[in-house]
Amino acid sequence: MTLNPSTLAPYTVLVLGLGATLAFDLWGLLLVRILRVKPANICFVGRWLAHMPAGTFRHVDIASAPSRRFECLIGWVAHYLIGGVFAVVFTTLAGADWLSHPTLLPALSFGVVTVLAPFLLMQPAMGLGVAASRAPDPTQARLRSVSNHAAFGIGLYLTAVLVQAALGPWP
Repeated sequence: MTLNPSTLAPYTVLVLGLGATLAFDLWGLLLVRILRVKPANICFVGRWLAHMPAGTFRHVDIASAPSRRFECLIGWVAHYLIGGVFAVVFTTLAGADWLSHPTLLPALSFGVVTVLAPFLLMQPAMGLGVAASRAPDPTQARLRSVSNHAAFGIGLYLTAVLVQAALGPWP
């Protein structure tokens, strides 16, 4: 089955973002189960976002900030939306040629670069410092973040390969 790329592209990018974010999450679960690494708390992302409408964008310690209604749902939805936004940015940078002929290195490189978002924005705003410098175990937090974001990049690649295999080559 051959599909028109101009018709498929928005859906492909959505699927890429979902697949890559799922790879991020599955890798995180593997780290928890096999290596006993403390998981990232996506609900804290929701708490951080849920405080924003009241004007609070930065916390001394997000864990001690008052919880918010639906914070876990907000966090998970935001997590997958962010993955979708990252997929849009990646496919915009990589171009249609990458979608037609996906390769690992650009996707993996992009995934690793996306770790700058939590290192420089989210972790400092949640009271963890730049690159989790104030986390209880900064080295473990950094390694978990980098490996999760690398898994996101690998997920971009694998999802692109699976979409191409399922839908056939583009003209």
